[in-house]
Amino acid sequence: MTNFIDIAPFVVFGCAVIALIFSMYQFVSVKRKPEGTDQMIAIGAKIRKGAMAYLKRQYKTVGIFFAVMFVILLILAFTGFLTKFVPFAFLTGGFFSGLSGFIGMKIATYANTRTANGAREGLNKGLKIAFASGSVMGLTVVGLGLFDVSAWFIILKYFFKLGVDDIMAAMLTFGMGASSMALFARVGGGIFTKAADVGADLVGKVEAGIPEDDPRNPACIADNVGDNVGDVAGMGADLYESYVGSIISCGALATAAGLGFNGVLVPMLIAAIGIIASIVGTFFVSTKEGADQKALLGSLRRGTYASAILSAIGSAVLIFTLLPENSNVFWAVISGLLAGVLIGFFTEYYTSDSYKPTQKLAGSSETGSATIIIDGIALGMQSTAIPVIIIGISVIVSYFTAGGASDFASGLYGVGLSAVGMLATLGITLATDAYGPVADNAGGIAEMSGLPGEVRNRTDALDSLGNTTAATGKGFAIGSAALTALALIVSYTDKIKTLGGELNLSITNPAVLIGLFVGAMLPFLFSALTMKAVGRAAQKIVIEVRRQFKEIKGLMEGKAEADYATCVDICTKSSLKEMILPAALGIIAPIVVGLVLGVNGVVGMLAGALVSGFVLAIMMANSGGAWDNAKKFIEAGHYNGKGSENHKAAVVGDTVGDPFKDTSGPSVNILIKLLSMVSIVFASIVVAYGGMGLF
Repeated sequence: MTNFIDIAPFVVFGCAVIALIFSMYQFVSVKRKPEGTDQMIAIGAKIRKGAMAYLKRQYKTVGIFFAVMFVILLILAFTGFLTKFVPFAFLTGGFFSGLSGFIGMKIATYANTRTANGAREGLNKGLKIAFASGSVMGLTVVGLGLFDVSAWFIILKYFFKLGVDDIMAAMLTFGMGASSMALFARVGGGIFTKAADVGADLVGKVEAGIPEDDPRNPACIADNVGDNVGDVAGMGADLYESYVGSIISCGALATAAGLGFNGVLVPMLIAAIGIIASIVGTFFVSTKEGADQKALLGSLRRGTYASAILSAIGSAVLIFTLLPENSNVFWAVISGLLAGVLIGFFTEYYTSDSYKPTQKLAGSSETGSATIIIDGIALGMQSTAIPVIIIGISVIVSYFTAGGASDFASGLYGVGLSAVGMLATLGITLATDAYGPVADNAGGIAEMSGLPGEVRNRTDALDSLGNTTAATGKGFAIGSAALTALALIVSYTDKIKTLGGELNLSITNPAVLIGLFVGAMLPFLFSALTMKAVGRAAQKIVIEVRRQFKEIKGLMEGKAEADYATCVDICTKSSLKEMILPAALGIIAPIVVGLVLGVNGVVGMLAGALVSGFVLAIMMANSGGAWDNAKKFIEAGHYNGKGSENHKAAVVGDTVGDPFKDTSGPSVNILIKLLSMVSIVFASIVVAYGGMGLF
């Protein structure tokens, strides 16, 4: 046993490398598939060029921020407020977060034409190509995440000879780089994709009455580019940050509970087991020709459920071996796994057109766009109840099964393990999410290339499935964010105690009460900023599309080509400009609150942001997903079908839902974790100078 413990960090590192190797294998296998006709190849090249141009400019902008923050953290390290490793780990966290999104975006832009071409042969062929590209994204995220964590652990333990307590105290601050990159990627990409989508829909579908992804629409290429930079690159950076944050925070809670080296190794090894389970799960995904939505969902579920079962079995063996005296923490891992599965199922229930909530929402189109908007918001609000209950039960189960009744610190370690358990099979869960934008792009390429109707029917079936899996993935990401953020809040309070700060977390403490109000407000202010940013960028696209329809002679008749590049350029410039203020809010707010209200105010702020942000993110993601699939349900021939007044009302609802589900909603879960990460990094300054002597 001692020999295994000594080599365990290297085993974790090896599993990370296996994930990256398998990801590369999938990348190469997808690239070898034929792209299709010359027209399909040309359209795919335009999408790829636009996506690469955007990411290049985004990374230049974000690079300036990272350079400035590196200098600030370096100064803090030299003055004794941080360890000397933090500035460099901040850079690696941001780099790998951005790299995971970049690789995912790269394969998505290669897979879109190949998926459309595969759909020419059959539904299963298209599904397999799209899912294989999604698995590249999923396994790259977990591979790079565990690579970063295990590499730093090995360096600090075996080269710098730090004790496990010092290692976790240092590593706890590493997640700020990943969180910062994730927020920039999610917000910037979300603004880009939804500005293009809203502009294309409002002028193309509603005003001009032309089909979705019609090549006459100048914004259609920008819309497809946006699917990649927002829903793939942004999402990859987002979940990389959740994955790394859950592992590190759980390790920190292990040291606080006195579980030592073994307790720290458990979350890393659970993540390693999850990688192998996810790889095995990918081989269970396939479907039959003519499958309906439930059958398609079932094919993806087979993969995720198989991975979850294998992960649970592996975790049981691991925990009973490494923590024989605390083996009940196994049930904490199981509670997290089940919570993730259940949140995914109920998200699917509220957003898939296979179930009554979305079908009834489509029926609201009978009385116009106002009623479908009202009912969609109500659906999202109603859908928050079950995930909150699930997370609450998971916290209770994980806390008490880990020994919380007799030892508070052990109970909190259980909560941290439940977050790791929920994210253990992220490799395949994210694959089912990243698959969606590829299927969406494939449908657009099929439309723009003039492929036969049965091809578009197959890509529409895959796209509708993608809408559901994307909504499910967002629910999963939000649920894991809640558990991770909770663990990070506990880690923050532990760090404050270590630094000698005084905590008085009574609700009657003015600092805590004010912090709660400020924290509860932040997700709403953040969402307002991101939604208004989408609105401003979309207005520019609407004006440009109208201009081209008016000024380019022969465009509406299909005799002239639209100026796609201008729309891509507008989206790029607008999104990069608009992402700065919301991202700055997440970094500046905890520092200002700490300096004004002190450490107690920061804890209040983190708790308020966690509670309101969790509920708001679920509501927005589910409302947006339901509106999108209600539109798809009508387009499938229900409620008078495409081109009807019902369809126009549903398009308006979907347009409102676009920033809900793809910009503001998924960005809020990053915000609540970034607030915690920044608070932890700057804790020493707040202890020394915060509160202005009043709190």
